Amino acid sequence: MKIHFYWQGMLVVLFCMSATAADLDRLEVEKRLAKADKNHPADLRRKELTDLDLSGLDFKIADLWGSDLRRSNFSNSDLSGLNLDLSVLSKVNFSNSNLSNTSIFGVHVGGANLSNANLSNSRFIGVMDRANLSHANLSHANWGADMKNQSMGLMRASLNNVNLSGANLSYANFDRALMRYANFSKANLRNTVLFGVDLSGADFTEADLSGADLTGTTLEDTNFTGANLAGTRFAGIKDKSKLKGLSSSKNIDSALID
Repeated sequence: MKIHFYWQGMLVVLFCMSATAADLDRLEVEKRLAKADKNHPADLRRKELTDLDLSGLDFKIADLWGSDLRRSNFSNSDLSGLNLDLSVLSKVNFSNSNLSNTSIFGVHVGGANLSNANLSNSRFIGVMDRANLSHANLSHANWGADMKNQSMGLMRASLNNVNLSGANLSYANFDRALMRYANFSKANLRNTVLFGVDLSGADFTEADLSGADLTGTTLEDTNFTGANLAGTRFAGIKDKSKLKGLSSSKNIDSALID
């Protein structure tokens, strides 16, 4: 009997440790946002804001650096221009939100919902595996490797198994990113930099890759069925037979393959 109550007590302690409440509720967050100005941004720095409904709010004048935002709902919110470095963003709902010009460095955003989000001109280094970025706007985004921190190892974007179907990635930089099994179907990748990217198993069905740079990429089992390859650079591709669907792609004659 004593053993039974001992383990029962231990389970209660473990549950309480894993289910800590957020530091603030939505009402308190709204109050801080309402009082904020450019000289005194809303202080949400390093706060635990997990599992909250924060949808539709304006965070432009807020400090969210290093905050724990796991599983919270920021859909239709404005977070443009914020520094979200070292925040915890796994499974966050950013659908239809404005994240343009944001900095997201050293962050785990795995499984997050960023469908229809505006990420134009954003900077990202971290893990975003299995995230939903369908129809998101990543135009002019800089998600390329951080070559200034080589002493810490190659710091880059991990975007394995992400859904980028219908997304706008034009003029974006994904230098040396990991994008294995990513879904790019019907995406806009005009003039996108994919230099040295691992695209093994990626799907570019009916995507627009005109002017994109795929120099030095890994293209094992990558699907280009119906893709527009006008001016696409494939320098360093030794075996074109590995490129699936190449015979049905568009403008293959103007692609730069060597």
